[in-house]
Amino acid sequence: MDWSRPPLSDGGNKTMRAAIMAVVTAVLGGYLFLWVMMPTSAYRQTWLPELRAHTASTYFGTTQGATYLVFTFPVLFIAALGCLYLHLGNKSRFINHTKGSNGGHGLGKYRRPLIIKGLGIVSGIELAFFLMFIALLVWNFATYLHLSFSKITPNSAAQSGQKVWEAKLETVALRLGLIGNIALSFLFFPVTRGSSVLPIFGLTWEASVKYHIWVGHIVMVLFTAHGLCYVIYWATTHQLSEMVKWEKTGISNVAGEISLAGGLLLWATTFPRIRRNMFELFFYTHHLYILFLFFFVLHVGISYTCIMLPGFFLFMLDRYLRFLQSTRGVRLMSARVLPCETVELNFSKCTGLSYAPTSMMFMNVPSISKLQWHPFTISSSSNLECDKLSVIIKGEGSWSKKLYRLLASPSPVDRLRVSIEGPYGPASTDFLRHDLLVLVSGGSGVTPFISIIRELVYTRKTLKCKTPEVLLVSSFKNSTDLTMLDLILPISGAPSEISGLGLKIEAYVTREKQPIMQEKKTIRTIRFKPNPSDAPVTPILGQNNWLWLGAIISSSFIIYLILIGFLTRFYIYPIDRNTNKVYSSASRSALHMLFLCIGIVITATSAFLWNKSKNANENTQIQNMDGTTPVASPNSRYNNAGRELESFPQQSLLQSIHVHYGERPDLKRFLSERKESSIGVLVCGPKKLRHEVASICSSGLAANLHFESISFSWFFLIRGRDAPTVQMPATHRLHKIQKPLRPTPSTQDPTTKPTATQASQSTQDTGARSTTQDGGFKEAREQGRRKGERSFSRLGLGQHIKNNTKPGRGGSRRGRGPSGFWSRPSRMGQTGSVGMPALKGTWAD
Repeated sequence: MDWSRPPLSDGGNKTMRAAIMAVVTAVLGGYLFLWVMMPTSAYRQTWLPELRAHTASTYFGTTQGATYLVFTFPVLFIAALGCLYLHLGNKSRFINHTKGSNGGHGLGKYRRPLIIKGLGIVSGIELAFFLMFIALLVWNFATYLHLSFSKITPNSAAQSGQKVWEAKLETVALRLGLIGNIALSFLFFPVTRGSSVLPIFGLTWEASVKYHIWVGHIVMVLFTAHGLCYVIYWATTHQLSEMVKWEKTGISNVAGEISLAGGLLLWATTFPRIRRNMFELFFYTHHLYILFLFFFVLHVGISYTCIMLPGFFLFMLDRYLRFLQSTRGVRLMSARVLPCETVELNFSKCTGLSYAPTSMMFMNVPSISKLQWHPFTISSSSNLECDKLSVIIKGEGSWSKKLYRLLASPSPVDRLRVSIEGPYGPASTDFLRHDLLVLVSGGSGVTPFISIIRELVYTRKTLKCKTPEVLLVSSFKNSTDLTMLDLILPISGAPSEISGLGLKIEAYVTREKQPIMQEKKTIRTIRFKPNPSDAPVTPILGQNNWLWLGAIISSSFIIYLILIGFLTRFYIYPIDRNTNKVYSSASRSALHMLFLCIGIVITATSAFLWNKSKNANENTQIQNMDGTTPVASPNSRYNNAGRELESFPQQSLLQSIHVHYGERPDLKRFLSERKESSIGVLVCGPKKLRHEVASICSSGLAANLHFESISFSWFFLIRGRDAPTVQMPATHRLHKIQKPLRPTPSTQDPTTKPTATQASQSTQDTGARSTTQDGGFKEAREQGRRKGERSFSRLGLGQHIKNNTKPGRGGSRRGRGPSGFWSRPSRMGQTGSVGMPALKGTWAD
């Protein structure tokens, strides 16, 4: 096997991509330079008047042509060119497994995670760019005030009937609005899910949500200060009547107040405590952005709106494409129902749909709520399971609990209508450059890592590429939650062997100090009847169809320009004659928004219908195949009692899992003791867990730790309150369940060294012993051998394994415990572990 095989690449594509990136960088640099120069006298008194003189026409008025050229065109040009760049990247896309591909050691220290209060986990590069953004706002505000205050004198203020401080207050209020519009120009880029702007710079939508949150708070602070300053100014100058004025041309104060009121209501529900505890309130009030933006456009006029138009235009285009995708139901094939209030949904998908590990999608179930869309991590691999897409849903909120009850009922539905948006995720992954992957999860945070493990299985088994070893450290509240680990293996039809992957799983049950035997609960598999109106999950226009997205962006904006040109030339110009003093500013703005939407609807709908007809034949073939699939009975996967356990892929999974009860993982020791040259560290879980891992990686204790810049913060807006709360015990305990009863805790002093008799009695009565005592272990093992048929609750799944083989080997360091089960002392110091079965067995019903 040739591990040094070079990755597939295309020299021509690389050259073209390098040229495109150079053009994009130059355009972006010029665009940002204009933002820096905008408050200066050179721009306002020389550059802008000259540019307006050359772009004034009867088609776009006296000011709008210059604004299009300076602020709108550069961003849309970058977006369209970025689609070509990403398309060329898709043609030669590969997963890099070469060493040293982490961007070099020079920037490594700047990529280390930092924990900043109020910002969360950020890298040094992210913090630097954020500070540069703040510096841009401060520079603009300070420059505006400096130039404006220099013109305010006692004489000039007296001529306007004002005092000096009142004139300055009015100037501050105005400039706060201008700075707020600068921040608003960047607000929508991070939440445009199918955008080409983010991927071209190596960003993903889900990782950029935090930028939207930061900028959103800045926008509302500036606009709120803008409104308050004007109210104070009007009150002190006895002009409160200005608050109810709606000017025909120019600024409309009433529209601005309505916009600010909607923004404040939206803003009030975005703070973490409200967002987490009342997500539905946050979700519904967030739609007030429509009210906020519509009246904002009426407030400032279309010419000034064109400054923030590019980001909003790309967002509207993306939102409409997502709407088109979500109008049709998707084919739901099966579901696996776990006893821990968790379900895995398996959808049919087109073979042409590809996505990277850690991707996610939004899902809507009309029978539960027609309005609510919830994000879930995709647990499947598009390469390993080319015709299926899977998501795992943990019942932690009202919506997900309703879904679980719907599927877990004794008579589950035979059809379930589901609509989806997505998938969304990184364009590619770079996990293979590491020697070891350490995946740290809390609760349902394990689901993104399942997709990584499945992708590594495909890479090793199918592509014959070398993969890193994987250490999965998962924390759960209760032992029933351990059943989520069983979902690491696909439901069927894929080469799911993981024996050669080097997978090790350390699972921690924090709220139980010892295993609890409960009534046997199996994983139920439900097969759904096909619905002729449903279709497989198809690619969105983006990621898998970048050229289509680039064509839509270009053509929709051209249609908008053509329509607005005709409107201005043949309707507005005869009335206004380019004076901007006759035709209503609000009407002009509303017409511009209408024509912008018309351009988006025409092009996006045409492209969507074309791709839909193109995929119709494949969808029909998939539906016919689904229709002939036999409907399996529930639990069919686990009802083969006569088959040996090692004939299942689960045998390899069982041997790689060790369970620890009543404690939390010592993450610092896990990470610092590894000696591999490159260790990739990914974390998904509660905020406290993420911050702990980030602190370890940024502490400098181990230079080989690389905190991967993959963010799952969006998922924790909704879920993720799985933080362990049980304190770590002071003793080593190995729990072996021997009968379906709750073991009685030992009354022995945990600090006292047990005798062989005590260890034997403890094993017989409670199923717990100290892993440090060889004599007690041997005697307990002999008693376990003499026992007859035993059952072992695998990971709390409730499936019992019948021991029918020869006894295990003794030994104090590593060996088999009672009844031939593997046991070992934990590497983590004060831990207990449950060994996995290493011999043949059968599934017991």
